[in-house]
Amino acid sequence: MIRIKLKKNQPLRIRKRLKNKARLRKKISGTVERPRLSVFRSQHHIYAQIIDDEKGETLGMCSTLKLDKGGSCKAAQEVGKSIAALAKKQKIGKVVFDRGGFIYHGRIKALAEGAREAGLKF
Repeated sequence: MIRIKLKKNQPLRIRKRLKNKARLRKKISGTVERPRLSVFRSQHHIYAQIIDDEKGETLGMCSTLKLDKGGSCKAAQEVGKSIAALAKKQKIGKVVFDRGGFIYHGRIKALAEGAREAGLKF
């Protein structure tokens, strides 16, 4: 079970997202056959990791920082394509998508569509 600490001085939107994240993580976990594709979105960048929760290790990660792009939907789609390419190198075809409490809209959706276009299934 995932434990997330909520602080009273955090803005309400962040506390709501963290509650959503905890609720999602109860149901989602990555395995050796289907690792978890975890997404984090900041104001300026977007990050994606492939995580095996059974071993507790990150198998690969990509972000707009590595690609030297901004935080637009096009950049998020490129991150999705590059994380799918990393997964293909490690012979991972299927993943479990973890949107991290964010709404499936905008950059999160663009990243997911980019990963699907590059052949990742979830």
